[in-house]
Amino acid sequence: MSESAPTVLVVDDDEFNLELITEYLRETEIETVSVDNGEVALEMLQESPERFSAVLLDRMMPGIDGMEVLASIKSDPVLTKLPVIMQTAQEGRKSMLEGLQAGSYYYLTKPYDRHTILAIVRTAVNDYLRYCELQTNVKQTANTLKMMNKGKFTFQTLEEARNLAALLANACSDANHVVLGLTELMVNAVEHGNLGISYEEKTKLNVSGDWESEVEKRLELPENSSRRATVEFERNENKIVFNILDQGAGFKWKEYLDLSPDRAFDSHGRGIAMARSISFDQIEFRGNGNEVSVTVVNQE
Repeated sequence: MSESAPTVLVVDDDEFNLELITEYLRETEIETVSVDNGEVALEMLQESPERFSAVLLDRMMPGIDGMEVLASIKSDPVLTKLPVIMQTAQEGRKSMLEGLQAGSYYYLTKPYDRHTILAIVRTAVNDYLRYCELQTNVKQTANTLKMMNKGKFTFQTLEEARNLAALLANACSDANHVVLGLTELMVNAVEHGNLGISYEEKTKLNVSGDWESEVEKRLELPENSSRRATVEFERNENKIVFNILDQGAGFKWKEYLDLSPDRAFDSHGRGIAMARSISFDQIEFRGNGNEVSVTVVNQE
């Protein structure tokens, strides 16, 4: 990953859309590279996969369309974790669900709203940058937990949640996939569980760019000073079980187990479904949702 500003590849056959998106993103720290067809986009991604932090992809294009480009990205082991933001004029649930199921976890609809574009693109880029950082942390702590069969840890902040997730993922043979799900669930335990940030509040905070500062502000409140989340893990024969518990009131977890077109245009809300499909062999929320148990079948 380059140390320069993150770069988004914008793919659209409409020159006006390319200019509009570039103009919107010009006010951010994010750079853009624009191409007008899927063939060139795939060539650029395959030649320099480390150059980009996200792809903003038009669904309907002549030649190789957006769905074909998406399929190529998600089938490439080097590019598969690169976030794809699908932009489309089609608003039907079926077309959105097809994109979500194919791996486009972010969606934009035309005509564009500037604030929505900025929130979605920033979220996708930040998610990917955090993913790259997690992979570095995983490599640095490799084999640390191979000799440990049982453990219990507490955490309070976002940094502690991310660092601990990177450490615990090494108990599993496929640490790079497991760390994504553990991070999502442990960050949820902090922000939504212990600190009570609602879905609607996070949506607004993502738009304003104030999410992490709000988390830090709430961590300093007296009522939250003693709140901790816990994560336990236990190795049983060929599987590892993680239990994550927070001190919050819980949430309606069932509606977040699957990717939903109803949240396709939101800047968040897909993490649990991604964790379920990518990271774990089993996921089970308990009680009111402030406890979750996940299982990883170890192949070693």
